[in-house]
Amino acid sequence: MTNITLSVPDISCGHCKTSIEKAVSELDGVDSVEVHIESKTVDVAFSDSLVTDTIIDTIESQGYDVTK
Repeated sequence: MTNITLSVPDISCGHCKTSIEKAVSELDGVDSVEVHIESKTVDVAFSDSLVTDTIIDTIESQGYDVTK
């Protein structure tokens, strides 16, 4: 199991939280995802078979920039 925290500076509201959590949680291999509006971060726990870039691409496809 791998855990990452991504910085997503565009997070500003509950809609952002819901949109990102729904999209990322639908990826095969994601165990958990939690968006933190206050810190503008996303915590993701996932199996080692899933590539971090796939998670980033999914968040960006929702219209949010990810700072690496």
